[in-house]
Amino acid sequence: MAAGGEISPGLAAELRRLAERALEPATLPDGLATLRRATSLFRDAAVRETATESLFQDLLQILKKVSHEIEATCQDASTLAHLDSQLQLLSECFRCLRNACVQCVNNQNVMRSLGLIDASIHVIQLLQKLENDLESLLIDLRSSNRQIKDASARLRLPSAVAFRCSLQFLGNIATGNRDSQNSIWKVAFPSLFLNCLNHQDEKIVNYCSMVLFTCLNPERTKQLQEHHSLKIALSVLQASRRCPELEWMTLIVTNHLLKCPELVEALYAKLSDPERTSLLELILSEMKENNVLIGEEMATFLAVSFEEKCQSVLRLLSDTNEDKEALVAARLLDILCEATSSPGERRPLQACPGLLEVALGLLKLVHLAGKQSTNIFTVTYSIGQEEISHPAVGFKSHLIRLIGNLCYRNKGNQEKVYELNGIPLILDNCSIDNNNPFISQWAVYAIRNLTEENERNQEFIARMEQQGPADNPTLESLGLKIESRDQKQSCVSTGFTPNALKLFVTLGPAPKEATIPNANCLDTSECPECARQAKLPSSTLQHLEDLKLPSGVAEQVLALRRALFRLFPCSHSGLLNSPLPLPRFYE
Repeated sequence: MAAGGEISPGLAAELRRLAERALEPATLPDGLATLRRATSLFRDAAVRETATESLFQDLLQILKKVSHEIEATCQDASTLAHLDSQLQLLSECFRCLRNACVQCVNNQNVMRSLGLIDASIHVIQLLQKLENDLESLLIDLRSSNRQIKDASARLRLPSAVAFRCSLQFLGNIATGNRDSQNSIWKVAFPSLFLNCLNHQDEKIVNYCSMVLFTCLNPERTKQLQEHHSLKIALSVLQASRRCPELEWMTLIVTNHLLKCPELVEALYAKLSDPERTSLLELILSEMKENNVLIGEEMATFLAVSFEEKCQSVLRLLSDTNEDKEALVAARLLDILCEATSSPGERRPLQACPGLLEVALGLLKLVHLAGKQSTNIFTVTYSIGQEEISHPAVGFKSHLIRLIGNLCYRNKGNQEKVYELNGIPLILDNCSIDNNNPFISQWAVYAIRNLTEENERNQEFIARMEQQGPADNPTLESLGLKIESRDQKQSCVSTGFTPNALKLFVTLGPAPKEATIPNANCLDTSECPECARQAKLPSSTLQHLEDLKLPSGVAEQVLALRRALFRLFPCSHSGLLNSPLPLPRFYE
């Protein structure tokens, strides 16, 4: 009887006999039961700490004998029928080893010194060959070989299970042990990783990604740039796109690949447009959710990529929205907007040659396209309209956001926008647009950045003359219109309409004192109630917080918005969340 927390002498003796007679059919059932008992015992940390080297030597002998049997089977298909029990024995042997090295550096070191890592990788290579041979047998054999064909089909699952357990063992022996990681990398890189990452079995792919993640470090990540190794990084990206639920694969991308700009650039050139979109979405997710900075080198590379591909968005003018290159351009713009929101990454992008000019030029093109015909870039606003699913939704809004960020406290870029006649263009995009959420907020923010400590831009806006309010079919559908009187603007009623009723139903009941909009209630100089509530709705304030503006800028945006709009919703008008559009200005 063994003391608690130890492998009993009897069990150790049984393992020794199994190691000596592992291939004898009579010993297999009892041998499998013995291994299962050892596997269960190794779940106890105290048992792991008292394991002896001789026990691991016995397990190594079992691995070697089974590997010889697999090699023989690969040479002679007639022996397939006897391999099933051997594969079960192999799987349990790997489970036992896997459990024995959990959080036990001593056992990890003993196993490595005995050569268990090399032996395990050799077994994995044999299992890969066996799988290929079984597949060939299933495809090629005729009905006269029915017995062998049935054996081939029966062995596919036991072979896959042994494969999975072997990778789990490698993952555990490498965890927290640099010497084991070095040994695995030396033998497994690159062929074993490449073969496993492209395996059809999702569990094998996942366990391989665990081993790869554990072994990677900055130096090895750079190795992946080399021509013969780049396929591993490509396989990781393709697998993460194919199986997004595999967490280890995502961790490889976010914790290793994305931290090496040279590797990202090399990968990007090899990827298809859908794969590029997936990569960019991973980058964007890391930036938004984990506040990850992509660094100056990668930011500049992505900016250049955007400059090269951005006009592909114009292909979205057609009814089809399946242009894959345009999706890449949209994701690149999203990343640039996030990057320019960070001081550390904004400055190099502000100095990036051509980025501001390209963004302004593209804004002009899509804005003009939206006016020339009805398409995704046409300004639309409809009460109760369902959310639109289209890759170009938000594109104009993000272009203006990028322009505003590039001009933040940058006199050179402020002047450049002035010279390219960009200020009127931005002012012309201050209306509510269902296809571009927050576009008016971003336009006001851009104007704020363009005029900060820039007298010429301030004077340019001051010299602009109001030519009357912009046409607003939305207000007309609500039975409202804007009138200018004595350099003041008022929203007056033209009659109650079905859309106005729809708006009131959407917003809920109005206060008791109001049944229809008061004709002049939006003129704050004449209506004390409106003067008291001349502020943005709480929902808009929350939107401004979501925009992640630099410290102190949100308040300036609110002040500038009040100065520009001069018209605000009020509670007793029933227009609680329907701020009026900025009138169109001309120089």
